[in-house]
Amino acid sequence: MKKDIHPDYHPVVFRDVSGEFAFLTRSTATPSKTIVWEDGNTYPVVDIEISSATHPFYTGQSRVVDTAGRVEKFRQRYGNRGGQAPEKKAPPEQPAPEAADSDEA
Repeated sequence: MKKDIHPDYHPVVFRDVSGEFAFLTRSTATPSKTIVWEDGNTYPVVDIEISSATHPFYTGQSRVVDTAGRVEKFRQRYGNRGGQAPEKKAPPEQPAPEAADSDEA
């Protein structure tokens, strides 16, 4: 592998915030939070909303996921930057062509 072109690949803990489930793996993610793992070492931690331990497909249980705040969070973060698309104007009406007089010959 070429040096200095690949991202840092290091141990990271992924923790499910809705359940008591966490696992240690390697990742390029660089979170700011840390956690002391079972082996006594400190690792960066990424909080995730759903994992295989809490996903309804794997557990067979349905649960309510709080997604109501996502739209508000998006609007708070990005506001109304782009605004709404401008309304399309109808093309101006053109007068109907006059019928040719049949009397002229």
